[in-house]
Amino acid sequence: MKKIIMFLVITMQIMVLAACGNEEKQKEDKEAEKATATSIPDSLEEPVEIEFWHAMTGGLEETLKTITDEFNQSQENIEVTLVSQGSYGDLSQKLMASAKAGDAPVMTQAYEDWMTQYIDNDLIADLTPYIEHEKHGWSEDELNDIVEVFRKANTWEDKMYGVPFNKSTEVLYYNEDMLADNDLEVPTTWEEYKQAAEKLTTEKDGTSIVGLGFENSIGLSFPTYVRQTGGKTIDAEENKVTFDTPEAKTALEFLNGMVAAGHARLAGEDGYMSGPFGRGDVAMYVGSSAGISFVGAEAESKINWSVAPLPKGKEAATAFQGTNLTMFNSASEEEKLAAWEYMKFLTSKEQTVYWAKSTGYVPVRDSALNTDEWKQYIQENPEFGVAASQFDAGYYDPNIKGKSGIQEVLDKEIQAVLLQEKTVEDGLKDIQKDAQNAVDKANK
Repeated sequence: MKKIIMFLVITMQIMVLAACGNEEKQKEDKEAEKATATSIPDSLEEPVEIEFWHAMTGGLEETLKTITDEFNQSQENIEVTLVSQGSYGDLSQKLMASAKAGDAPVMTQAYEDWMTQYIDNDLIADLTPYIEHEKHGWSEDELNDIVEVFRKANTWEDKMYGVPFNKSTEVLYYNEDMLADNDLEVPTTWEEYKQAAEKLTTEKDGTSIVGLGFENSIGLSFPTYVRQTGGKTIDAEENKVTFDTPEAKTALEFLNGMVAAGHARLAGEDGYMSGPFGRGDVAMYVGSSAGISFVGAEAESKINWSVAPLPKGKEAATAFQGTNLTMFNSASEEEKLAAWEYMKFLTSKEQTVYWAKSTGYVPVRDSALNTDEWKQYIQENPEFGVAASQFDAGYYDPNIKGKSGIQEVLDKEIQAVLLQEKTVEDGLKDIQKDAQNAVDKANK
């Protein structure tokens, strides 16, 4: 009995100490937030110039310039300079290199998995004090107006480190004339998808046409197909990847079956599928809704085209894509305030509607999605409304450490299978092993 009593006493002492520890940690966090909040300048008395590193190209970059020019003209003491860093891969490498060298920009676009790495290395600023600031922040309604799934994706342990900017979902682009010529409806299920890809693979006027196209980056989209079978690829609680499952095998066999039969292809040397689709070499393709402006430019005066939701498997699923806005800790308090004011402008109701109408990305505010301006625009231009129509099927994979490594493995291995360099079984086996190694390494 004495031993039992002693055990209970010790257990209670441990629980009390743990509770005290948690309270102390919460107290320290609040004091840190308070210190940050009080260091935010009340106003900018001197001119402040900041750089915004981005990876926008073509019409997307032109639209960003237009919005930024409008912001700069509205400011007395803030000047934002846009710095294009090429592709997202280039941007990621340059950001990490500059951060290590202590020369990071004030503000950048960043995916959630990049941000997880930055947070782990204390590189980016917690935006919560700015959001809650009495003078410069958002009201509770303004904060909650950010589409919930985007808000959550930018939150780590109750702190927001970014605000959503260029958000999209994958959609199905299709050649209206080719579907009509073959008496096909727009596919809505995997079975219809497969049948349409087969029937649309043909020759016309001496030109070979492939029914379905995928971007070279289809590996990054593979978790969507797994989800459409009812599976998942990341167990966040256990820090495990789950690619050695029947659901993953079903998904990869579905994709590989169409490619192996010659009814589907990757973009390959074309770089992006908007080119082959616009030329009429491919009848349908899966790509980001942000590709609308690129498809429009490629297809002009050549084909009639439109956009539809992704066909679904056992269930509907489509990943939310695109980056967020974040700022680095190395910036001065004045530069951070300037960046925060620019972030607010970029994500205001008016600007997010303009951005979406001009690019194919989706508005990031509920109020923007409900404006008469947006509703009328997608009624007149229905291809722009498809991405937002899939919000109910949208998802984010958890932001676990090592997620960037998982995506690198997927990018490499899914291509290897679809290029017939590996079997489905060997590809999934290598993904499971290498992706888990990436997660384990990141969590050491």
